[in-house]
Amino acid sequence: MTPSHPAPIVLVHGLLGFDRIRLGPVELKNYFPGIEDQLAGAGYEVRVARLSRTRGVEARALELRRFIRTQFPGQRVHVFAHSMGGLDARYMITKLDMGDCVYSLTTIGTPHRGSSFADWGIRTLGWFLRPVLRLLGISRDAFEDLTVDRCRQFNEDVRDVPGVRYLSVAGRCDRSLLGPFWKLPHGIVQNAEGPNDGVVSVASATYGERCDIWEGDHLNLVNWRSRAASGRDYAERYTHLAWQVSK
Repeated sequence: MTPSHPAPIVLVHGLLGFDRIRLGPVELKNYFPGIEDQLAGAGYEVRVARLSRTRGVEARALELRRFIRTQFPGQRVHVFAHSMGGLDARYMITKLDMGDCVYSLTTIGTPHRGSSFADWGIRTLGWFLRPVLRLLGISRDAFEDLTVDRCRQFNEDVRDVPGVRYLSVAGRCDRSLLGPFWKLPHGIVQNAEGPNDGVVSVASATYGERCDIWEGDHLNLVNWRSRAASGRDYAERYTHLAWQVSK
């Protein structure tokens, strides 16, 4: 049962993400397809934050704080954050004194303990990517912030805030169901950390008072369709998450 006056929900995208892509009045792509409508239909007011795509956790956390304070001044919200967005939200709550503005944080496929694929990428491709990104004026901080060592330091420094509920969702999928893009990272993470969603392991994504495990790849968790989703509509699961944090 949905509470009569539920608190608003803020959806937060991950690395390289967006809120929606439009061509004039036409929406070409939504980062959380179907999820906003599902939650709105259940009686929740929903907003999707739009953060920098490759800036680091600290910078994105500042953007998220600004977004919440602008959209919901004087209100407390529930935050559902995908991937790196979960680290941004944790930093915001703890380091930017937003505990009084957030009832709960549910992280979805967030690499709380880093991703060995990020380590592999920096170790293998960093020599090429660093000068290219610098030439293009694109921040590389986000990639560094997702490494295992950086997340270990993050967890030592960013402690949970009493009074805020922390929950999580982790994904796992069979490598045979993945498209070509996911097969390499899935294998790297599988060898180093075990079952994963193609980029983040179940062990790294598990956080807080409870963790639900969904079958699917990293983007299936926010209702993008692929063969790994096996026809599942993940949007419906968000009303259950909302009910869990609202009861």
